[in-house]
Order: sequence, then structure tokens, then C-alpha cells
Amino acid sequence: MKRILNIILLFSMAISFAGCQKWKQEHTDIYSYAPPAADHPVSDKEPLSCNGGSTVVPVKGTMLTGKTYTVSDGCDLVINAGDTLFLQPGVKLNMGIGSSLIALGTLVSNGSKDQPNFITIPDITKNDQPGGLLPANDPAYAGKWKGIIGGPTCNLMVLRWTHVEYAGLTEGKATSTIAGSGLGNQFSILFANYNGNFIMEDSWLYGGVDDPVRISAGKVAIFRNTFEKNGISGGDCINMKGGTVGTLAYNLFLGTATNGQKASNKGQATGAPQTNIVMYNNTFVSGGYRQVQSGRGGAINFEEGAMGMYYNNVAVNCKYGYRVVGNPAADIPHLSYGSNYQWADSIAVANQFYPVGYSTKPQPTDIPAITTSANYLPANYTPGAIYNGSDVVQKNNPMFLNFPLPTSGHPLAQYSAAGTYNFRIQAGSPLIGKGNTTIKPLIVVPVNSIYGIAEVTKPGTDLGCYQLSGLGNQH
Repeated sequence: MKRILNIILLFSMAISFAGCQKWKQEHTDIYSYAPPAADHPVSDKEPLSCNGGSTVVPVKGTMLTGKTYTVSDGCDLVINAGDTLFLQPGVKLNMGIGSSLIALGTLVSNGSKDQPNFITIPDITKNDQPGGLLPANDPAYAGKWKGIIGGPTCNLMVLRWTHVEYAGLTEGKATSTIAGSGLGNQFSILFANYNGNFIMEDSWLYGGVDDPVRISAGKVAIFRNTFEKNGISGGDCINMKGGTVGTLAYNLFLGTATNGQKASNKGQATGAPQTNIVMYNNTFVSGGYRQVQSGRGGAINFEEGAMGMYYNNVAVNCKYGYRVVGNPAADIPHLSYGSNYQWADSIAVANQFYPVGYSTKPQPTDIPAITTSANYLPANYTPGAIYNGSDVVQKNNPMFLNFPLPTSGHPLAQYSAAGTYNFRIQAGSPLIGKGNTTIKPLIVVPVNSIYGIAEVTKPGTDLGCYQLSGLGNQH
């Protein structure tokens, strides 16, 4: 009898093991998300320095949790093609004045909510209250180091729960030659491989000089980030060029020099796809006031052959509203938009909700309603025409938890950082329940908690980057 029981037990264990193996194969996401081992730890004992007349410092392996690493002034930290640099949660990478981080291979900064990573210049005091330093004197706009430069062989760049600060110094000949990028760039982050993947989620970009994020080409997923003080006098915060495809969602933009997000098919490389960007549930505050060119600056911009869609976005006191360019034209037949909200303290802002001279078409789902009054958008209104926005000034307050609307005591241009403000919404906000949840994100990057995007947050029922439910932006 004992022998029979043992046989039954062994048979049951075999079935159980087989079942577990089958379950494991069907649910590989459970098993593939274990953090990688600390392969080839990078030493933090000495600064990462360049010697012998060369600026290049090759680096690969793992930067370990809780460690602080220092790059010497003027050195180019280079991840060679085929190599990987992995930053565990809680890493601080102090860049030197004039240094850069060039990714020709793979870069993964895998910070976490409890242990974010920092790629920064140390010991700089932030000045984030309105009325503080002028941009010319604010270190946020000074370009202390050159930035993270993804070259044409970089197949994966992941910035997760990572602070990137004070970049944007002009690239010199040596840096641009190593990275295969253009001489004179002032990008805080550059990605330039249309076959590669750029993922930025739950991260922060603070400061910058011109086009703080330039995607020359690539597959992108940019979710739930905060962008502050981006661009001193021009440049779009996230400027996506020909051959860029993907989704931007739940991002918060504060005080961008020009647009928060721009999609253009300009510069499309041979073999690269048409620029196609889905944008939803983003929030833009006080954008466009450091850009002097007319019609430029604020929230979202589609131009020069780019297609895609934008829904569920919130723009508050932006110099110009959502802009669709007609010459050179965006791919208007393949561009859709709606369920977007705007607020204006003044008539000057309200008169540019639909930028004069451009092709943005008012939608019946927009807030304020396009039927607010005959003065606002008359029956014979055509896209790009002058109109009278007086009837929508200071209407439909979004009811942020902590932000003054209308603003008082400071010009709109001075609201350029989150500081102590809280842009979550309160019960009763007109943003609640107005979102279009039928649109689909365009996900072309790997979905993976480490080597891809960890969370694809779907379009929200509420407008903007914060949801009353707590979903969306987590900052």
C-alpha cells in the first residue's frame, strides 16, 4: 500500500510540475521581470576620469544601488556599441562640468519610486518660486554638462524614475564625432536611431538650453514624466523629427520655452517610417513665454508631414494653444484630435486657443465649448481666423489642488517649475469624466519592467496627466 501511495504522490508531483511549467510558459511576464545580477560592478572608489589627452572614458557594467559615481570635468563617458551600462535603483551619477554621457550601446537607468536615480551636477541650489532668478542667471538654463547623447547605434535607452538635471552645454567637435551627432547641439537628451527604442517613464527633466529632448528618429514611449524649465529662449521640450513613432502620455510640462511636444516629419532618413505620434492626457502650464517668434510656443504642435492624434490634454495659460501647421503642412488627413481643455487668465491667451494663422480646427468635445457664444467662435469661423475670446476668459477652472488660477503677483512666464504646487484635480473639476478612452496608444517599444516600458497607462477618463483615481503621473 505504501508503495502505491508513493507512486501516486510521484505521479501527482509530476503533473503539478508539468502544470507549473505550462503556466510558466503562458505567463512569462512573471518570470522575466527579475532584476539582472550586478554584472561587472562599476567601481565608485575613484572618479571616472579621462587621461592621456583623450576625453573618452569607456564604461560598461552595473552601477550599484546606493553608490555615488563621479565623472571628471570635460570627460565623455562612452558606452561602446555592444556594451551595456545599467544603473540600479538609488544611483547618483554626478557629471563633471563640460562632461557627457554618450550611449553607442545600451543605457538603462532603472530607478524606482522609493529609490530614484540622479544624473546631475551636484551642489546647485534650485530657484523654483515665481519671481526668482531671471533665466539668464538661473543655473537651470546654463548648460553645465552636455547631456545624454544616444548615437545611431544605440538600440535601447531607458530612463525610469530618473532625474536628469542641468544639461544642455554645446557639443564640441570631439563629442559630436564620437556620437555621430551634429556639431553645436545643445540637447539635454538626444536619441537618433529609428530602429532603436527610447523609453522615458516616471522621470524628471530639469533645465535645458535648446530642444531639451531631441528625438531625431526612433521608437518612443514617454510616459508620466515631469518637465521643468526646459529651454532658455527657444526649442521644443520634446522635439520629434522624421522617423519617430510612438506615444507620449501623462506628462507634466511647466514653463517650456516653446512647445511642450512637437511632431514633425522633417529630416526623415531613407528607410525610416513617417513620424506618427499619439499624445494623450498631458498637462501643459505657462508654456511658450521665452520664445519670441509669433505662433510658436505652448502645448502641442504637429507640422511638416507628421501624423498621429492628440486627445485628453490640458493647457493652462499657454501663450499659444494646440497648433496644427498648414504650411508646411502636417499630414492633416491622418491627424485626429479632440477632448482637449484650455484655460486663460487673460483675453490675450484666450485669443490664441486656436492659434491665428494656423490650421487647428475646433472640435465639439473641446473645453471651453465651441458653442460658448457667437462672439467666441462665430458660425462662419474658419481655422486660423481671428476671433474674440473674451467670453471664455477664466471659465471652467480646472480645480487643481494647489495652484493659483487666475495667477496673481507674477507674470505667466515665471511659473516654470512645480515647486510646492500640486496639479492633481479635486472632486467637482470640469476635467473629470471628459476623457476619450476609446483611443489606442501606439506601442512599438518592448513592454518589460526593465528593458522596455514597465507600464503603459491607457487613456484616462479624466483630462490631463493626473486622474482622480490616482492613476497617471505619480509625481
